[in-house]
Amino acid sequence: MDDKYQTYLNRLARMTLPEACRTQIQHIQESSKFQPNTEGARQAEPFPGYTVITPPWEEETDNSTFYARLQGYQQELLQLSVNSDWIVLVPPASFHLTLADLIWDSAYHDACEKNPQFEEQLRSCVGQIFEQYQQSMQRQTHPIRWFLQGLVVMPRAVGVCLVPQDEACYEQIVKVRRAIYQNSNLMALGIEQHYHFTAHVTLGYFGEISPSLDRDRLATMFSQLNQQWTENSPQLTIHRAELRKFDDMTRYYRQPDWPSLDFSA
Repeated sequence: MDDKYQTYLNRLARMTLPEACRTQIQHIQESSKFQPNTEGARQAEPFPGYTVITPPWEEETDNSTFYARLQGYQQELLQLSVNSDWIVLVPPASFHLTLADLIWDSAYHDACEKNPQFEEQLRSCVGQIFEQYQQSMQRQTHPIRWFLQGLVVMPRAVGVCLVPQDEACYEQIVKVRRAIYQNSNLMALGIEQHYHFTAHVTLGYFGEISPSLDRDRLATMFSQLNQQWTENSPQLTIHRAELRKFDDMTRYYRQPDWPSLDFSA
């Protein structure tokens, strides 16, 4: 299901063009993942599930320069002259790259309700996949590096998308995804692939989208930011893939014995 290497590069190049930004902004809407509390401040709503990601920034020191740059980008978004509640930034400590979404929200609740051993079986299955992949994996001759391509506008969120340094970096991640999504035991647990891979780091989710929002002006501001951000493009080096659980969109956690895959092993 994932793109061929050149198709991926072409698709992400199109996604970060000013015309794509203008089109996407016409369709943005409030994210249900953050809702106002009794004091009016937006807070994360329950949205539980499991995912395979790189270690979040709070546990990842090797990519601090990359994530510090993204934290700066968040502050630039806040300074845009839009209404005060237009965006909810995710905690920088939670910055990560999603390698393979597994299950979330209602599907997660249904799976746990139907099968009391679901979570244990999921962790065991992912552990077997990682172990088999590690044994078959050729030793990395160079790091898996991805570079910032630019700002990407999604229907309910905004972030930055990434492109690989070369085809080998891309194929390494796609092979892991294939090992996960094509595993019959995981499929039997109800895990399936929903999306083509689009490497991105989410910066924030849309809050109140005012009916009077000047979408054309916002698109222009986004395009100007995009031009600034893609100069001296920072890089993310992928060292590990880890199974993580989340209760909402602000924190991704794991126990020490949960499965992980070391790309440099």
